[in-house]
Amino acid sequence: ENDYRGNESFKNGGSPLVPFANRIRGKFDEKARTIETTVGGKTVKLPANWKGKNPGAEPHSMHGLILGEPLKVTTRDSKERRAFVEATYEKAFAGEWPGQMAIKCAAELDASSFTLTITAKNTGSEPLPMGIGWHPYFNIPSGDRKQAKLLIPGKTRALVDNYDNVFPTGETEPTAGSKFDFREARAMGDQFLDDCFFDLIRTADGTITAEIHDPKSGFKYVVTSKSKDIKAYQCYAPVDKSFIVLEPQYNIGDPFNTKIWHDRDTGIVMLGAGQETTYDATIRLAKI
Repeated sequence: ENDYRGNESFKNGGSPLVPFANRIRGKFDEKARTIETTVGGKTVKLPANWKGKNPGAEPHSMHGLILGEPLKVTTRDSKERRAFVEATYEKAFAGEWPGQMAIKCAAELDASSFTLTITAKNTGSEPLPMGIGWHPYFNIPSGDRKQAKLLIPGKTRALVDNYDNVFPTGETEPTAGSKFDFREARAMGDQFLDDCFFDLIRTADGTITAEIHDPKSGFKYVVTSKSKDIKAYQCYAPVDKSFIVLEPQYNIGDPFNTKIWHDRDTGIVMLGAGQETTYDATIRLAKI
């Protein structure tokens, strides 16, 4: 009952993030518990559903507008080695976001993989800014985080003010040769991460592949995505926990903040009336 706007859904793992992933800053209204900012050229008031733990941390909006919303299940199918569910949701944003959307989520589980597909459609008459993400937590089977290896095919990392706010500054740096270079699988050791990686490397068929290896257990997670609109991976990896959060997403942090990003493509897709975009991610468990 004290869960404001569904935050527990992403804290527990696996939540779809729509119509934006990551953080958005704005002018905070303490009484209304909102922030005011500009999205797609329009003034909106977003829920201020998150802030850092340090004294004076700035409240902001994080991980979209459907965290606490029920979806309508339209299809269920279960067989011996396969399960499938599809659900839909439609929303007119009423001042929280420009436009109107309908989404369809499909999830499929078999013996070795899980696939999530999210299709978002502009059901209104005005342009709809759209960012989609997903927030899965991956347990390290052996429990030994130090020896776990991470692979993220990102050539660039967004710099942040600190690891409490995690607000992007607009500055970026190449990952090559740095301690943030995970283009090849590398042990985590004691390195903390809450970072956004972009300029992603794709294979010839357009696939992006990220991996988490657990040598002690002999298994690895392989996370693949084929959506052309996925532009970034956010990775949260606390040192004292035996999990890694790996989030394929469309947009980088605070994507409408032109004061820091200027004319950079921040990953937001602008959908015209009737247009749609599809997000996909597949998790496969494999032997190392």
